[in-house]
Amino acid sequence: MSTKDGRVAEDIDRLDTNVPETARIWNYLLGGTDNFAADRAVGDQIIATLPQLAEHAKLSRAFLARAVRYLVLDAGVTQFLDIGTGLPTADNTHQVAQAADPAARVVYVDNDPLVLAHARELLTSTDEGATDYVHEDLRDPEAILRAAARTLDLGRPVAVTLMGVLGHIESDDRAKNIIDRLMRGLPGGSYLAMYDGADTDPATLEATRIWNVSANPKYHLRSPQRIAELFAGLEIIDPGVVSVTRWKNDGDQPEISQFCAVGRKP
Repeated sequence: MSTKDGRVAEDIDRLDTNVPETARIWNYLLGGTDNFAADRAVGDQIIATLPQLAEHAKLSRAFLARAVRYLVLDAGVTQFLDIGTGLPTADNTHQVAQAADPAARVVYVDNDPLVLAHARELLTSTDEGATDYVHEDLRDPEAILRAAARTLDLGRPVAVTLMGVLGHIESDDRAKNIIDRLMRGLPGGSYLAMYDGADTDPATLEATRIWNVSANPKYHLRSPQRIAELFAGLEIIDPGVVSVTRWKNDGDQPEISQFCAVGRKP
């Protein structure tokens, strides 16, 4: 066991299940079972304010699947760096990518010790492809890229996915700096795909307030314009910055206050 693995094991041993955590609350909203009473209590409180939130979580997850399929089948990208992975659920990135191209390679990144404990569920792969899990923090892009290079060829295009995680970075400047440092280490033709909560709906604002009173870490909504500004320097793919239900989707779901975009590094 490495020193880092030892620290993670200690973190798991010290895990306070009475403190609700973002990854576990989201897991509960997606219908998962890797959560505790404290997580479910906050989730139920939020759902009481925004009853459709569980459905919104699933619609956001569906955007991830559509974006990954687009990146493989239309953009020709077969390498993915999924940062802020969260607890395993249905349609994980490697499952979607390798269904489209069995040779796809995926590296997952998270800093939650409970996610690490479940990482074995993320490490299944086709014989032609590969998956890996990196226990690193979003705030250290260079460490993430160094670890990802064990599995990904960083001389070839990589798609970075940041799904619902940049809202944990309050400062727009810090969030943009993280994106820039990640993309700087990748070649032209690489992509960024992301979604985050938007401040377009009063009920979402109230649900986020409840979240921030009880859960860890706190979450900060952005306007669609502020989300668009995080893509400065990248070529935003049509249809631009839109609700997750409006991104290359033929369905008739209503617009929700989770906004997304996919951008290409020139």
